[in-house]
Amino acid sequence: QAQLVESGGGLVQAGDSLRLSCAASGVSFSSVTMGWFRQAPGKEREFVASLSRSYFERYADSVRDRFTISRNNAKNTVYLQMNSLKPEDTAVYYCAASNQPLSIQRREYDTWGQGTQVTVSN
Repeated sequence: QAQLVESGGGLVQAGDSLRLSCAASGVSFSSVTMGWFRQAPGKEREFVASLSRSYFERYADSVRDRFTISRNNAKNTVYLQMNSLKPEDTAVYYCAASNQPLSIQRREYDTWGQGTQVTVSN
């Protein structure tokens, strides 16, 4: 059974950094695209970043140059390094897995984690 477990969220101040991790099991990790999404209160879940099995990266414009996605296939883990955090980055962050190589749409991801809360204060 496929499972994704996120960790690393927390409460930080604006300008701080956080690194989120997502450990995968029950998936062919090295063969899938891994993505990060986020959902703020009252808003739709939105794409943040993705990393294909061939290490092609994609980012939302709002996080480009601040966030970096990476993966360690030996550990079946994907990471999201978040720098220069802003209050508008506050959300529940979800990792997800997709068999599509250039996935940025929610509907293209079929395995999801439970989410980890990131709160950025002024």
